[in-house]
This record gives sequence, structure tokens and C-alpha cells, in this order.
Amino acid sequence: MAKRLEGKRIAITGPRKAEELSSIVHKMGGVALIRPAQGTVFLDEPELGGGISEWIRLKPEWSVLTTGMGLEALINTAQEMELEESFIESIAHSKIAARGYKTVNALKKRGLTSLVRDDDGSTEGLLRQMEDYDFTGKNVVVQLHGDPAPHLVSWLEERGATVRTVLPYKHIAPPEEQLRQLLDDILERRVDAVTFTSGPQVRFLIGHAAERGLEEALRASFEDEVVAVAVGKVTAQSIREEGIERVVAPKEERMGSMMVELAKYYAASSAGESSGESEFL
Repeated sequence: MAKRLEGKRIAITGPRKAEELSSIVHKMGGVALIRPAQGTVFLDEPELGGGISEWIRLKPEWSVLTTGMGLEALINTAQEMELEESFIESIAHSKIAARGYKTVNALKKRGLTSLVRDDDGSTEGLLRQMEDYDFTGKNVVVQLHGDPAPHLVSWLEERGATVRTVLPYKHIAPPEEQLRQLLDDILERRVDAVTFTSGPQVRFLIGHAAERGLEEALRASFEDEVVAVAVGKVTAQSIREEGIERVVAPKEERMGSMMVELAKYYAASSAGESSGESEFL
């Protein structure tokens, strides 16, 4: 498997751990091209402080945590406010629902354990596991993950919860020239595959293509020669929702697994048969 990406040019759109993913591509014989399609802005203490103070004051019955990165950002800000101990105590006091293995790992670092966690890395998977619990009259604080979560919030409110949300960071579009370069690379077939590690990366790329009147040309490229690769099921679903049907994704949400699945896809394509192990969503 080590050289299964020999000669393949892989665009990497995720800004976080881009170097780590590039190293995996290189080890597998491919050429990695870093093409950021997303920026992330962490909110500073004045913006986050109110949410953290409210979390501590409320001592909610439920804390719903959706990303490890977001939880770490909240704890770091609480530390700067000299409220870290009180903040962690308020989470420990509550029933914890966690989405994603990174969130679970961030909790473990602080000696915390989730009562509920998703079954597949998605918000829908988390909601399935929360179905058996009573939220009537309960205070629930939800840590968002870069975007609003109207479905999650409405699901809780429909079950009688009082919901407050805290947004530790926002997803923003990268500079326009970066999206332009990525789009041109795809349309001119200068890349063989594009990796996506979050839904916003896909949305920002599609949005830029639409502004240039090239949205359908972009989709056609992904259905023809350029392969869309997702880090996991959630991102794969986001890609499909944008009208891109051919998506390669691993069963486990890991960057290394993503590249292994892409290598399997190319091997199966060369052999003219399906590998039967990847999810081609």
C-alpha cells in the first residue's frame, strides 16, 4: 500500500494538520498540494467570556460537546479568565453528551467521562443515543462547532429543554485567491483528487464556483476525472448535499484511513473492479 498513490496529485483543503496529511501522501508516493478551502477564527475572551460565565452560573443538567477543538478553546479561555477549575466543575456536574472521538479524548484528559456519545461521529448519531433521556425542564448548554446547529437545538427544545449555545470559533472562507487556485486546479485537471475534512470546505468551494458561474463545471469535474475524498461519513454527507455523488470515504474518521481508502479506490479502478472495502458514497 505504501506507493499506491504513485504519481497522483492530491489537493489538501483542510488548514489544520495539512502538513501531517501531506506527509502521509508523500509516503504513499503521491504529490501533496496544499490548497486551503477554509479558515477558522477563534473567538477571544470578551466574546467567549459571557458564555463561559453563564455555563458556570447555570451548572446545567446537560452539557453537549460537539468538538474536541471547541472544548479545548473553551478551557483555554476559562484558564485565561482564571475560571478553569469552576468551568470544568460545571461540566463535571452535568450529564455529558459528546460527539466525536476527539471530544471524548479531550474530556478524558480532564478526568471527565461522557454519559452519551454518538455511534458514528455525526450529530444524528448523537441524537439517536440521546433519545432515551428526558430533557423536560432541563437546562442544556451546547458547545457549537464553527456553525449554528439549528437541528440539534430544535431537537432539544422540542423535548422541553432550555437551550443555550456557546460558539468558541467560527468557520470563515479563506482568501479568494486560494479558492480560485483550487477551483482552477480542479477544472484544469491539475489535481487527481481533493481531500475534504469538514463540510465548510466544500461549501466555500462550491460558493466560489457559483460566483464565477462554474458550479456545474466543478461538479462535472468531480464526476469525471477528479475524485472527492472525505475524512469520514459526516463530511461525505456534506459533499453529497452539494450535488457531488462520487465520494471516497473511510469507515473510520482518520486522515490516514482516508488516504488508504483513496489508494484502494485507485487500485480497484485500475483492476476494473470494486474493492468492496471502501465506502463510495
